[in-house]
Amino acid sequence: MQHPHDTSAGMAAPPLLALYRDVRARSLDYCAPLALEDYGLQAMPETSPPKWHLAHTTWFFETFLLQPFLPGYAPFNTAFRSLFNSYYNSVGQPFSRARRGLLSRPTLDEVHAWRVTVDRAMARLLTTPHPQHTEIRRRLLIGAHHEMQHQELFFTDIQYSLSCNPLRPAYLPLHHTWLAETAAPPLAWQALPGGVYQIGAEAVQTSAFDFAFDNELPRHRTFLEPFEIAARPISNGEWLAFMADGGYHNPELWLADGWAACQAQQWQAPLYWEHSPHTGWQSFTLYGMQPIDPARPVCHISGYEADAFARWASARLPTEQEWETAVSQLPHNSEHAQFIDSGHYHPQPVRASQWFGSVWEWTASSYAPYPGYRPPAGALGEYNGKFMCNQLVLRGGSCVSDRRQLRPSYRNFFYPADRWQYSGLRLARSAAPH
Repeated sequence: MQHPHDTSAGMAAPPLLALYRDVRARSLDYCAPLALEDYGLQAMPETSPPKWHLAHTTWFFETFLLQPFLPGYAPFNTAFRSLFNSYYNSVGQPFSRARRGLLSRPTLDEVHAWRVTVDRAMARLLTTPHPQHTEIRRRLLIGAHHEMQHQELFFTDIQYSLSCNPLRPAYLPLHHTWLAETAAPPLAWQALPGGVYQIGAEAVQTSAFDFAFDNELPRHRTFLEPFEIAARPISNGEWLAFMADGGYHNPELWLADGWAACQAQQWQAPLYWEHSPHTGWQSFTLYGMQPIDPARPVCHISGYEADAFARWASARLPTEQEWETAVSQLPHNSEHAQFIDSGHYHPQPVRASQWFGSVWEWTASSYAPYPGYRPPAGALGEYNGKFMCNQLVLRGGSCVSDRRQLRPSYRNFFYPADRWQYSGLRLARSAAPH
C-alpha cells in the first residue's frame, strides 16, 4: 500500500516544519511492513492498534494546534474528537482504551486521508507569521516528541499483539546474524562520591529545538550517599543464571506485591521467553522466534523481576537520582547507544560500558513530581502530572526509541508489573563513605 505524504512544499521547509514532516513520515514508514489485517490488532487493554496510533497522533495536532491557531480550520470529522482522544478529560470524553481494537471504522484509508489533511494544514500554520508563534512552537515540539513516543509504543504494542498469534508472525524478516560470538563482557562498577548534585532539565532554552517534558522540571538539588553503579545493563546470560538458581521460586528475593504477581501470572522467565527440549530457550521478537543470546541485555521484565534479580545479585536497583547523576558525571559516548536509527529492532549485545539505548532500565524510584513542579495550565497539563502515582521511573531509552528524545533527564514511567516494554535493569549498590 502506498502511504500518502504531503510534498506540497517547493523549497526547503522551515526547521519546525521539516521536523514535523520527518516525524510524521516515520510513523508511516514504521507501519509499512504491516499487513492490512494488522492495523486493528489490540491484544490487551494496555496496547493500542497501529491504526489508532496513526489517528491519535493526528488528533493531537488537530486539537492542540490547528483548531486554536489556524483561522477557518474545520475538524476533519467531529466524531474523531472522542474516538481518538487518549486521556485528555478536559477536552471531552475519551473512547474506552480497552475497546480501541473494535474501531474497524474509520477505515485505514480514512485515517490516512485525515493525516494528509492535517499535514497540509500544519504546513500552512508553520509557514505563516502568527502572533502566537512562541506557543505554537512549544506545542509543535510537544506534539513531535509525543508522536516519537507513540512510534515506540507502536513497536512494543505490535510485538505483543503478534506474539498472541500461534503462527508467530514476524514484523520483519531477519537480515543479520543473531547470535553473538562471545558472552557479555564482565560486569564492571563505577563509583561516585556522596554529595549534592543537580538533576532535571535546564529550563533555559538555547536553541529552537531545545525540549524537555514538564515532568523533567525543575532542575533541582539532590543529596546522594556514596554509591557504585554497574557500567552496563544485565545480560540474558546473567538472567539465565538467576533462573537456574531458582530466582522465580524463592519468595525471599521478592517484594510482597511482586511475589503475588509472580504467582498469579505464573512467571517463570521474561515475557516472550519459551523453552523447548529441542531448541532450548527462545524468545518471540519483531523478527519472530529467535534463540536467547546470552550476550544481549535482558528485556521484557517487570520492575518486580528487576528488583528480585538485584537482591539475588547482592545489589539493588539505582534510584533515578543516582542513574541521572552517573550518566551526567561519568564519561560515556551516547553516539554509540542503540536507538531506532540503528536499524536493529531488538537489543544488540551489551558493551562493557553502555549507558543509553537498548533497554529501558527500571529504577527504584516512584514516579513523583520534582520539588517545585507545577503542571502546565490547560489540557496539556494532563500529559504527565496526573500519572504521578503508583508507577516506577525507567531511564535510558531502548532500541525502539528515537535518539532525539533521549537525554539524561528523560523520565519514562510504567507500573511495576508491566512487561511488554523493552525494559531491563542496571545494578547499583551502596558504598562506604570515604
